Parts: sequence; C-alpha cells; structure tokens
Amino acid sequence: MSPVSHSLYSSRRSRPALTEADAVDIWIARWLKVRRRDLIQRYECDPRRLYEIWQEERFAGSRAKALEVFLARFPSLADRIDPGAHVRIPKAPHPDQLQLFN
Repeated sequence: MSPVSHSLYSSRRSRPALTEADAVDIWIARWLKVRRRDLIQRYECDPRRLYEIWQEERFAGSRAKALEVFLARFPSLADRIDPGAHVRIPKAPHPDQLQLFN
C-alpha cells in the first residue's frame, strides 16, 4: 500500500474500532448484497478489516449471531442466502496445474 493511501485511511479514521455489533451488521449486509465499497465507507475502515470478520479471524461466532438476527428480520430471504463461511479464492494457479503443461 502506498504511503498516500495509508495516510488516507489513518487521517480519515474518526470512528472507534469495529465492535461485535458492527461485525453482525457487516455479515447481514453481506447477505443483503451491500457492496464492499459501501461497507468501507460506512464503517470508515480498511477493507482488510471486513475480510477479518468474514474469515472469522476477529469476532469468532459473529456469523452465527448474524444468522439468527437475519432470519428474524428477513425470514422470506432465508432460502436466498449462503450462510456458509467466507471462502478465499486465491489468484495464483494451483500447483498441480503446472503438471498439465509437461
């Protein structure tokens, strides 16, 4: 990250650190298809903080709590979401793929 973009996040940061309530709201927003960019602006955070929540590195158990709240608020959307854990898709080719070219 360039120094300019890093200073942009740190100088703009007037909000306290994300809380577990924020994590639950972020999960619900993900299931409601709110854009990542909009979440970054709403919570004034670095995008990596969102992925820490979605990978449950921070606020473990927030996905289960968010699912309970989501099903209570939006019962008609229960069959339209994937409540599973976030799966990171690496951009690098899988090491086994290199054998195809031999």
